[in-house]
Amino acid sequence: MLRCRDGSLYTGITNDLAKRLLRHDAGTASAYTRARRPVRLVFQERHPDRSAALRREAAVRRLSRVEKLALVRGSR
Repeated sequence: MLRCRDGSLYTGITNDLAKRLLRHDAGTASAYTRARRPVRLVFQERHPDRSAALRREAAVRRLSRVEKLALVRGSR
């Protein structure tokens, strides 16, 4: 999960986090984050396969902002 310059939170998946962060910083990874740079990594999880990662991403996206912030703080 990334925290954008405007305070919003962006959730996504990747199999190469370092490369994906570089792309976000360059403005080539996502139209959403391109307009809200710089971004900062605030939360990450590892999953055994892409399917599990996609399911978790969908679940995190359904969380409220308060719940996402609690996840970032380690409360969940």
